[in-house]
Amino acid sequence: MGKLTGRSVIVTGGAQGIGAIFAVALAKQGARVSVCDLKAPEQTVSQIRALGGEAIGTVCDVTDGKAVARMVAETEKSFGSIEGLVNNAALFAGLPKRAIEDISSEEFDRVMSINVRGGFECIKAVVPIMRRQGYGKIVNLASGTVFKGQVHMLSYVTSKGAVVAMTKCLARELGSAGIRANCLAPGFTMSEGVKDQPEWVEAGKATIASRCLRREQTPDDLTGALEYLLSADSDFMTGQTMIVDGGSVMH
Repeated sequence: MGKLTGRSVIVTGGAQGIGAIFAVALAKQGARVSVCDLKAPEQTVSQIRALGGEAIGTVCDVTDGKAVARMVAETEKSFGSIEGLVNNAALFAGLPKRAIEDISSEEFDRVMSINVRGGFECIKAVVPIMRRQGYGKIVNLASGTVFKGQVHMLSYVTSKGAVVAMTKCLARELGSAGIRANCLAPGFTMSEGVKDQPEWVEAGKATIASRCLRREQTPDDLTGALEYLLSADSDFMTGQTMIVDGGSVMH
């Protein structure tokens, strides 16, 4: 029996990288996992099933409200309930580091659309189900950069600051319905997408120097905190931001 046995959890952006590692880790704790991504998440689903877990996969653009509603409906139909939502889908590794003068309005809007409104669409779709259940866990992925600022990453850090603010509002609004909303804020993490970007790998070296625990952060460093936020262990916790970054930010 894992700490998430009997719980159904949606993981967005779960076809690869951090999202795929999240989905597999949750399945190992007994969760039934609904994986969605712009890219077909068949590999993640197959990996979970090979481990004896239960999973479904959906191709879904989180900025498309109708597509999100279909994905959520399919999840409830397949599993009978939705206890957890992990809003992991975001635009980060593909963003070039730019001075504010060089960030186009179109790029800024795209980052906000995916990183903020994408989460909003998913939350909006699952809340009615969680209200009927009288229980639910929403975990939004933020970033430790929100609490220290970062040069040449204005659009990304701004979007993650909005995620923190949105989470606090959700906690206030949904607490009476038994729904908890918290943020998980990673430090600079060596995910698949980051490893493919030499500019980001180089930037990560400065982050390591700022940590109490001076090593690279990997996606596996985040799974324990995520499992806690989705489990009954954190039932009296809402509106909070857990920073997992090796002690770069102390909040």
